[in-house]
Amino acid sequence: MIAITLENFQQVILEESKNKLVLVAFWAEQIPESVELKNQLAAKVSPFPEQMLMATVDCQTQQQIAQQFGIQGLPTAVLVKDGQPIDGVSGPQTDETVATFLDKHLPKQEDLLLAQTQTLLTENKLNDALNIITQAYQLDGERADIKLVLADVSIQLGKTDDAQTLLDSIMMVDQDSYYQALLAKLELASQAANSPEIQALEAELANKPNDVEIQHQLAAQYSQVNRHEDALKILFRLVQAGEADSKEKSKELFLDVLKALPDGDALATKYRRKLYTLMY
Repeated sequence: MIAITLENFQQVILEESKNKLVLVAFWAEQIPESVELKNQLAAKVSPFPEQMLMATVDCQTQQQIAQQFGIQGLPTAVLVKDGQPIDGVSGPQTDETVATFLDKHLPKQEDLLLAQTQTLLTENKLNDALNIITQAYQLDGERADIKLVLADVSIQLGKTDDAQTLLDSIMMVDQDSYYQALLAKLELASQAANSPEIQALEAELANKPNDVEIQHQLAAQYSQVNRHEDALKILFRLVQAGEADSKEKSKELFLDVLKALPDGDALATKYRRKLYTLMY
């Protein structure tokens, strides 16, 4: 929160407002309603430092600035962009009316989550990206831009069925170049999930259904192409009913697959419970 004076007026009101919105709260100590509004606004704006700067004008000591803004009474707040007032509010306010006033100008929570996800994607932090974009999707499950990014993350994590469902729900008007690229990416992911190596191992296992080594190799291949559930099914059966000398290796592989899944993943939770039940 910046206190505006004649010395920093040009910097804050004229220069800073070119980069972000500047919210100016006019107040005076002897008017409690103006102090209350200043605090209400500060609380609402604080989570959005990149989008809005909170500034205050003490009308007792900065009467000239108040006059420049044409302030007639307190409490009053003015929103400034590019050096010009674009909106404002006056008189005592409730938390609800403050929220209504500012929500027109502040980004929605899902917008912030979407931007955060896109940053995580560029850093290849896929598990974190999935967690954040899922929160955005829960807030607004109809927005195409959120669904497309969630589909992108899902494809990269091997959740091709989830991605297909999301892409199927995209309306024609939103089927842009990003959507087309995701369709192509999904097709490649689907092909990789059923590679010749996997097909060969599956055929080999069909001929030797009790061969533990083949099952380990196939589970590893499944895991590498993000077919985690197929891998876990094989390995759990081996842990559950395998010979003592192979159980330990199967359990190690089983736990490795679980570690590859995001925190809170439903599949990981399901199989951790199954393993716990088996052991205890």
